[in-house]
Amino acid sequence: MRRVLILFLLFVITILPSMAFELILPKDKKTISNTEYAFFVGHASNNESITINDEKVFTAQNGAFAHSVKLRNGENRIAVKSSYDFNPKIYKIYKNEIKNIYKPKLVELTPALYKVLKDNTPLRKTPEDYGMNRMSHLFEGTKLIVDGEKNGFYRVFLSKNKTGWVAKDSVEAIPEEENAPKFITMKSETFKNASIHTLEFTEKLPYTIDENSDEILFKVYNPQAAEDSVYTVNIKKPQKYFYKTVSSNGTYVFKVNALPYVENALEGLNIFVDPGHGGTELGAIGCLGDKEKDINLKIALELKNLLELMGANVYMSREVDGFVSLDDRVKMARENGSNIFVSIHLNSIPDIKMDIHKNRGTSVYYYNPNSKQLAESVLDSITTGINTRNDGVRTASFAVIRPTDYVGILVETAYMTNPLDSVLYRGENFPRETAKAISEGILNYVNPCK
Repeated sequence: MRRVLILFLLFVITILPSMAFELILPKDKKTISNTEYAFFVGHASNNESITINDEKVFTAQNGAFAHSVKLRNGENRIAVKSSYDFNPKIYKIYKNEIKNIYKPKLVELTPALYKVLKDNTPLRKTPEDYGMNRMSHLFEGTKLIVDGEKNGFYRVFLSKNKTGWVAKDSVEAIPEEENAPKFITMKSETFKNASIHTLEFTEKLPYTIDENSDEILFKVYNPQAAEDSVYTVNIKKPQKYFYKTVSSNGTYVFKVNALPYVENALEGLNIFVDPGHGGTELGAIGCLGDKEKDINLKIALELKNLLELMGANVYMSREVDGFVSLDDRVKMARENGSNIFVSIHLNSIPDIKMDIHKNRGTSVYYYNPNSKQLAESVLDSITTGINTRNDGVRTASFAVIRPTDYVGILVETAYMTNPLDSVLYRGENFPRETAKAISEGILNYVNPCK
């Protein structure tokens, strides 16, 4: 009998660790961090209870869990314990102390002439290379007056009431010129579904694009001629629209297109579907080890089929698992004359204290004002159609939705690292039901009467 009991105990000791939880994050037991929180993401076995530093962790019905721990400067010892295991797993995370951040100062410079080195150079509102601060994208050879420097940027004098900023490495100084660029002519032409506005100068000059509730304001600045030399075209906004700026030497052509009128569903519209990540770029990893790139692709393929059934011409950045750069995604969309761009993603939790009831659900991002209406329509359709939490419509400077020559949104369908959302996105019908909701959101935007 004693021998049988010993064998049973040995069996239990052997089998319990194999039944214990698996951590997806963190990957290593010893790490160095610059973040405020450490995230512990993984999954447990049936009826297994998990504690982290003696705090019980919520576990979803599929075993998924996620928990954040506030880090202090220096070494943090974090114990993760299972009810199936007598010995906790110890994680040591060293948090670097965040010292006083250097605040760059503005240096005033003697005004000098510079030129832009390449197309698509951002002209920004602030001397920072992130955020919603782009005023336009300048063309190679554009001449600028620089009169200040801060944080790796030059301040650009546009007019007596307006300045901008360009990265220092995106421009170079050129000799001063005796003659300022000259204005030649401007004209506007209106067609059934578009308007074309042309401004011609002897050289390339900086420009900005602003929008208010009713108009698009296209402005070209000629500060070499006078500090108040600003040429403005006020363009009435169509209800649904996109626009594009092209330049040849000193001629600017600004074209505003109304979204094509559609009688039947989405017939004839060019829609670009972009499954986020791919190849070596995995995206976020879920509590049970799912890769975001795979779920994105499943949703996108379902969406392609549904949109085609509605009559749309659908193009994709990838239809298999492979890496595609952000620039190539935008290039493909433009080459195919896309009217609408939809990027498919799942979200991850940022560097904050996690709340499993708040950090979950669907959010939709846009950059340009012309895309807000589509973002709202798609979000409403998804949260209603698949019953996810409404995590809001937001703005963000994502590369694939910055272009103005299509209506672009990025959809975060659910949170990869939220245990409750993991039950949803691991469901067999999630890709198709999500795609159906997105397609209906697009249809409601394009043709609300259908």
